[in-house]
Amino acid sequence: MLKYILKRIVYAIITLWVIATLTFGLMKALPGDPFHNPKMSPAVKEALTHKYALDRPVIEQYGIYISNLVKGDLGTSIKYPGRSVNQIIKDGFPKSLALGWRAMLFATAFGLIFGVIAALNHEKVLDYFVIFVAIIGVSVPSIVMGPFLAYTFGVNLGWLPVTVDKTQISMLLPALTLGLGTLAFIARLMRTTTLEVLGQDYIQTAKSKGLNKVQIVWKHVVRNAIMPVVTVLGPLFAGIITGSIVIEKVFAVAGLGDAFVSSILEQDYSMIMGITIFYAVLIIVAVLIVDIAYGFIDPRLRISGKGGK
Repeated sequence: MLKYILKRIVYAIITLWVIATLTFGLMKALPGDPFHNPKMSPAVKEALTHKYALDRPVIEQYGIYISNLVKGDLGTSIKYPGRSVNQIIKDGFPKSLALGWRAMLFATAFGLIFGVIAALNHEKVLDYFVIFVAIIGVSVPSIVMGPFLAYTFGVNLGWLPVTVDKTQISMLLPALTLGLGTLAFIARLMRTTTLEVLGQDYIQTAKSKGLNKVQIVWKHVVRNAIMPVVTVLGPLFAGIITGSIVIEKVFAVAGLGDAFVSSILEQDYSMIMGITIFYAVLIIVAVLIVDIAYGFIDPRLRISGKGGK
């Protein structure tokens, strides 16, 4: 088991290195530079370029970047010269996390309920309704759904605030928008696994013993059908956190996603690369935890070496 865990950790490190290298290469491929202000004097521009080591050879810049990354130093923001990227992430991530866990709670609770209801009413009205909601959740991007919900429930009906403040209710619209796609995925997965469980022989045996429908669904169906969903919750949660960029901009959430968008507009290389690596670490760690959990749940995965496929 230790060998299996070490192998997954090595794969995770290699994946992070590849992402870091690609991110660095993409930053170098961007046209222009972060000091494109026409009002900036050549002397100031030269001094800033030297400060951020942008006047050195690319391979040397890459070496400095990887060396700092290994030490956990994500650099200093170009847009905010006095602030480190680490500090910006520390300040902005809690707000993104607060939005993310609410969206995940909403998506998981309703996704599981919708999935079970759809399976128990297979090829009936409720089943078609859940499928319709799932299609909407998957196919409509958040950049469209966000403004639509904000206008409908915030501006037109006036039921909910459209910008986030210190009140809990202000988080409702962005959390709903952010969690809708994940809700659709969980509902579809739960529907599929529930249908598979309903077709098993032990379900027919439970019915023949005279157990009522509630007992069968709760004790035998849900407990077995939910396992595939549980194994993907980690990566889904990481995906929700990293996917909140557009939502934070639409609903004025001063989180990490908003800082990421601003860094792209300002060509803040340090912040773009730093936040990208931070998001990558979240996803890689979530996948690593799931891979290791798979190894404990099913020993065949670590023996055959197929756990990462």
